[in-house]
Amino acid sequence: MKEHIAASVAIVGGGPVGLSLALDLAWRGVDVVLAEQRPAGEPPSVKCNHISARTMEILRRLGLAREIRAAGLPDDYPNDVVFRTRATGYELTRIPIPSREHRLSSMHGPDTRWPTPEPAHRINQIYFEPILFRHAAQSPGVRILNRTRVEGFRDDGQRVLATARDLDTDRTYTIECRYLIGCDGGRSGVRAGIGAKLHGDEVIQRVQSSYIRAPALIDLITPPPAWMSYIYNPQRAGNLVAIDGRERWLIHNYLLAHERDFESVDRDGCIRALLGVGGDFEYEIIAKEDWIGRRLVADTLRERRVFICGDAAHLWVPYAGYGMNAGIADAMNLSWLLAAHLKGWAPESILGAYEKERLPITEQVSRFAMQHAEGAIRERTHLPPEIEDDTPAGAAARAQVGRAAYDLNVQQFACAGLNFGYFYDTSPLIAYDGEKQPHYTMFDYTPSTVPGCRTPHLWLADGRSLYDALGPDYTLLRFDPSIDVSTLMRAAAERGVPLALLDVRAREESTAYRHKLLLSRPDQHVAWRSDEPPADPVALMDVARGAAM
Repeated sequence: MKEHIAASVAIVGGGPVGLSLALDLAWRGVDVVLAEQRPAGEPPSVKCNHISARTMEILRRLGLAREIRAAGLPDDYPNDVVFRTRATGYELTRIPIPSREHRLSSMHGPDTRWPTPEPAHRINQIYFEPILFRHAAQSPGVRILNRTRVEGFRDDGQRVLATARDLDTDRTYTIECRYLIGCDGGRSGVRAGIGAKLHGDEVIQRVQSSYIRAPALIDLITPPPAWMSYIYNPQRAGNLVAIDGRERWLIHNYLLAHERDFESVDRDGCIRALLGVGGDFEYEIIAKEDWIGRRLVADTLRERRVFICGDAAHLWVPYAGYGMNAGIADAMNLSWLLAAHLKGWAPESILGAYEKERLPITEQVSRFAMQHAEGAIRERTHLPPEIEDDTPAGAAARAQVGRAAYDLNVQQFACAGLNFGYFYDTSPLIAYDGEKQPHYTMFDYTPSTVPGCRTPHLWLADGRSLYDALGPDYTLLRFDPSIDVSTLMRAAAERGVPLALLDVRAREESTAYRHKLLLSRPDQHVAWRSDEPPADPVALMDVARGAAM
């Protein structure tokens, strides 16, 4: 009988964001209870198909990257993105992306040479979420309550008391925690409970999506196959995603502006038009996954001891695969802040940095996604009528559309800027030095140690990734071992800040590292840099732990 359950942190929602947050908090020594309405083992939605490089870096730190990279499509299945008139029609252009067997070694194409030990991985949520769940369930610091709905909560200033219902027995009980985090999706009850409101664009694109089984399709598709196939023709536009590389597919049908009701649009007819197959082609609909692309951002991410992450905090068109990945970035930012406070080396004021840092980034990324979506909508709704003609004019039209499609979409499929370029420029936890962070776009990234930027990756002389050598909390990178940093290390000890010292010997010189000392945060953002220890090291430690807010 569950009458009362207590933990330091309670998480509502057991999707990829909630599970990642639970795993990271447990890795940092914080006990967690996670409530999820679905039963254990129930397959998730097929809506997410991409794990970003930043998320893969996190999974590497948690010891999960190798297992997750081994899952999904077959080793040799092309991860390319193609544009075709139909799945079985003319190919317009192709963005080459290495298959899993060449992902870490290929140096050719726009989606290679990433400044990270863990480039992006194309994998559907049905494969990677169960891995997260299994590891979270096995973690001694995590308790998962499946078939549990959190129906309300009360923050009394010292703790949060949440009312939970066991959906199998209909019994209610209390979850007591010091902090409660809503990772409960776009219809978030936690968001409603803290009075947060979503603002932005309610509808950018309606998409009729179908998860299908079609064993014969793989042999009909215009070769070579691809992970993702955009389909552009004057009749319909859509997107076909390979789920298992054999028989299961997710097909998106982009509805036209006047098509406002999913079920009023002929699903079967549109699927056949997009695939380019006749009425005798056999397929099975496994699930309907219809969705609306939006650009909505919450006006607040926190109310006292209650926070929201992921789709509970923001919804946007999933271009560049950054819906789930942005949610995991939220969770990782909040995780280290919570752990710092709960483990006693940071005051509660440090938690105020979560909204100050993540809300501006959420706004930026949502606008990147919306602008790209608007460009793609214009592109696919203004196609030359002769694009499918087997004539010189048709070939010219295909070449023109293909060039434009490549130029627009290579930005989202080789999005180094979105992965590595964003920065925190108004954080109370960062000691700025007056230099402006470099501009970034969805595609463009300039490695930089300007405070607030991501700590640039480099390979160490001993063959390790810099990220593998960083401590779990703050790390002081020293590029000149002759510099005496004892005053800074003593200041950290005095303030209780866990600070590791790493003398860096890089395999190759990095132009990004122009200073001899750099303080890297637990989330691998630069907190401070200089050529000499600070005049007031205690003051710097107070900034780093949120005591100067």
